Amino acid sequence: MRKATAAKPSSAQTIPSEAVEAYIAGVPEPVRTTLRQLREIIRSAVPAGATEVISYGIPAFALPKPFFGYAAFKNHLSVLPFSGSLFDSFADELEPYSRTKSSLHLPFDRPLPAALVRRLVRARVAALPLKPAAKV
Repeated sequence: MRKATAAKPSSAQTIPSEAVEAYIAGVPEPVRTTLRQLREIIRSAVPAGATEVISYGIPAFALPKPFFGYAAFKNHLSVLPFSGSLFDSFADELEPYSRTKSSLHLPFDRPLPAALVRRLVRARVAALPLKPAAKV
């Protein structure tokens, strides 16, 4: 008979949010302040069970897998929903911003579009696959 072992969590789940704090602390001002604001905007829209992790080298939120990230780059902040199709539903709203298929670029020198970011987070959460119900 084999001994049962607990499933090993992914590496992203084992990194504590202190790693996220370290990432943010490594960003120079005034960008750091704007990055913290972006983090709070995203945090206000994620479900209660979400955790902060580092995934693909950037801060992200996970349920339990990472589903929404954000990052600071030389010329912009990025919002990364870890989905190549999410932005298609928001094409008109995203028109004023530079983006790629999977990354929305927000300039440092303009106010953050908080309502838009929250809608992106909520849409991404709604698109996550549902966990199957536990068998009784």
